[in-house]
Amino acid sequence: MSENILIVHENKKARFDYTIVETYEAGLQLMGSEVKSLRNKDVQLKDSYISFKGDEAYLQNAHIAEYKASSYNNHVPERHRKLLMHRNELDEIFDALREKGYSCVPLKIYFKNGRAKLQIALVKGKKTHDKREAIKKRDVSDQIRSSLRRSR
Repeated sequence: MSENILIVHENKKARFDYTIVETYEAGLQLMGSEVKSLRNKDVQLKDSYISFKGDEAYLQNAHIAEYKASSYNNHVPERHRKLLMHRNELDEIFDALREKGYSCVPLKIYFKNGRAKLQIALVKGKKTHDKREAIKKRDVSDQIRSSLRRSR
């Protein structure tokens, strides 16, 4: 069975600011107008994060724009959205978040076989010198790639 994946938005800043420890796939509990906005790619994951209320995980600070063609029953753009995950995964993330230095952030939002999915990651914050190192590596690989293109 082949998987149809359509990436809606990727949180590139998260990969720069954090060291990714482990990734998970979660479903999202959405309203109809939110799904329509996602299909239009009207979403922003910057500065969003995963929090726990009781034993449930929620996506916070993610901005899904109101669907313009929707009527009076439109959604609130930055409401808390429940994540749909297996209990053992939720427990694993919750236990890790109690440890010092761990956070949980969304990496990307996409449609997989017609269903909205969110890739989340358990992360540790990078220090400033780690970020500088990432920039240096990226610059060196860009230079190598451009020199290889010129030599062809």
